[in-house]
Amino acid sequence: MMFDSVHFTPWSALAGGALIGLAAGLMVVCNGRVAGISGLLGSLIERKDSGLAEKALFILGLLAAPLVWALLNAWPPIEFKTGPVGLIVAGLCVGIGTRYGSGCTSGHGVCGISRLSPRSIVATLSFMFSGFVTVFVIRHQLGY
Repeated sequence: MMFDSVHFTPWSALAGGALIGLAAGLMVVCNGRVAGISGLLGSLIERKDSGLAEKALFILGLLAAPLVWALLNAWPPIEFKTGPVGLIVAGLCVGIGTRYGSGCTSGHGVCGISRLSPRSIVATLSFMFSGFVTVFVIRHQLGY
């Protein structure tokens, strides 16, 4: 694998990571809640917890951010190497995994690891390892 210095843009990644950290930190400091997107979305769908308005605004902000970004920049090319069935299966696998794992990358990976939660560290290592193995098998063993 070669390093592509022309397309390496660390500043946008750094800014995005800082905004994610700021949003997660503000959610904990201001509301005492972890910014786990699957948990926020799940409680919105089930309507079981208090603070539905703030959760809805947080999710709305996540959905609006790319639209605001698109006002300032051109959309990057989006390419899927699978059809609708593959995307649906992948989405279902992620959804089921977040329910069984009691969280997702934002809850465990961003918020849990920053709190040094052993459960979140194990969960993040598990789903990252699973992702690495899946990509390796699909790309290098199956040739997709």
